[in-house]
Amino acid sequence: MPRALLSVSDKTGIVDLGRGLAARGFELVSTGGTARTLTDAGLPVTNVSDVTGFPEMMDGRVKTLHPLIHGGLLARRDHPADLAAARAHGIGLIDVVVVNLYPFEETAKKPGVAFDDLVEQIDIGGPSMVRAAAKNFRDVLVVVDPADYARLLAELDATPALGFRFDLMRKALAHTGAYDTAISATLATINLTGDRFERSDVARGFSRATALDDRIDLSLEKIKDLRYGENPHQKAAWYKVADVASGFSRTMILQGKELSYTNLLDLDAAARIALEFDEPAAVVIKHTNPCGAATGDSPADAYVRAREADSLAAFGGIVSLNRPIDVATAQAIVSTFIEAVIAPSADADALAVLAKKTNMRVVVASFGETGAAQAFRPADVEFRSILGAVLAQERDVVAEARAPWTPASLPDGLKVVTKRQPSADEWAALRFAWRVCAHVKSNTVIFTDARRTLAVGAGQMSRVDAVNVAVMKAAAAKVSLTGSVAASDAFFPFRDGLDALAKAGATAVVQPGGSVRDAEVIAAADEQGVAMVFTGKRHFRH
Repeated sequence: MPRALLSVSDKTGIVDLGRGLAARGFELVSTGGTARTLTDAGLPVTNVSDVTGFPEMMDGRVKTLHPLIHGGLLARRDHPADLAAARAHGIGLIDVVVVNLYPFEETAKKPGVAFDDLVEQIDIGGPSMVRAAAKNFRDVLVVVDPADYARLLAELDATPALGFRFDLMRKALAHTGAYDTAISATLATINLTGDRFERSDVARGFSRATALDDRIDLSLEKIKDLRYGENPHQKAAWYKVADVASGFSRTMILQGKELSYTNLLDLDAAARIALEFDEPAAVVIKHTNPCGAATGDSPADAYVRAREADSLAAFGGIVSLNRPIDVATAQAIVSTFIEAVIAPSADADALAVLAKKTNMRVVVASFGETGAAQAFRPADVEFRSILGAVLAQERDVVAEARAPWTPASLPDGLKVVTKRQPSADEWAALRFAWRVCAHVKSNTVIFTDARRTLAVGAGQMSRVDAVNVAVMKAAAAKVSLTGSVAASDAFFPFRDGLDALAKAGATAVVQPGGSVRDAEVIAAADEQGVAMVFTGKRHFRH
């Protein structure tokens, strides 16, 4: 008689599977709660303790860890020595293993769960059986997902194909791998203080690494396939991260066409800028660069300011807000063509207005705190793929702009290097410009006032080119740069860039400093009466 071992935490479909296996002549061997479920359904069940000759003990910690179980899983049917050893020691072969593991992740998500309760959800026997059966996949069918029960029964009605067995093996080992990664990521949030285990929301895994560890385990689960990647001939998919409870791992798409790969990149770029601000802020993105960013007295005011910074480029753009969408904001958004909008939430009345643009994607997502609190939590780790490898870095935060800039309270590293000090209005504008500039593709120079961008020169090969592009954009939008301030994400290697922005009308500039020709650039600023601030910190974004 063939033998099936069933031991599951998720009992979905287990009775029907048990009936199907029994009808096909299988002896059912089971443990604890699974055995009771099958017995209550009227199925004959052999308890694991009857196979091993040992009772379940230590609150169920020890039940399947026994040679009479693992010998039955690991014996190779085409190895006479394995079969002889099994006969000599009274080991019955096991042909089917149906196991899924203790609900560790579900327990870990419960608020206030005790550390000792969490430890008890670390399954030992389950992963051991799954791995043993998977290793011997040619002879043992291992099933970890209730969705595969019907296919298992269908395959048993014929001769299970090698491809089916291999698929089950891969799925089983992926199941135990994800389980171990979840445990590792959760334990990384536990701190030992004296003899107390205390949980923190700061993990060392993907989402909240406190250091670039020697090993970083990723557990990714597909959210959905995307229509295509950057181009129609490229396949693409969107994944969520197991230990992240916010951001693009936890979104709701309220309306509109399917999100594309490039939509998601643009939404990310827009959200990063909006989250820099405590006050209502809005950003309009095209191709991951802002064509407008602004703060306002309300979300609607901020959005209109951002849109009008470059209304031509805003057409077909991606919008991010750091406040819920209300009716006034929704009305402003639908007054022009916008591809997608992301915000923390949207009022019911606002959704009715947004619904007038049926194709426009409306996405809501929680990114935790906004503004200073969000920007200065422990640094996230970000990953980028290159050919054949992966890069990791801490997320760039504009720490030096955490608080308002005034002559009496400048952060460490910030200094005025010119004869003229910025005015109070220029200080406010320089801080605004610096926060936005950090999120524009390098090399970049941007012009702003204290509440919105005026012109953006993004991603150029030289700083002079960046200034010239910004000036060209301002001219096309009929925006005056007279009296503006400018920000450069890296130092000016020559004075020509400083001369160009002064000629455009900027009266103050913020930049990292650090060039061998800083003195030449400072002299150029003094010649033209431009106030210049060095931050001592570069913000490239490649």
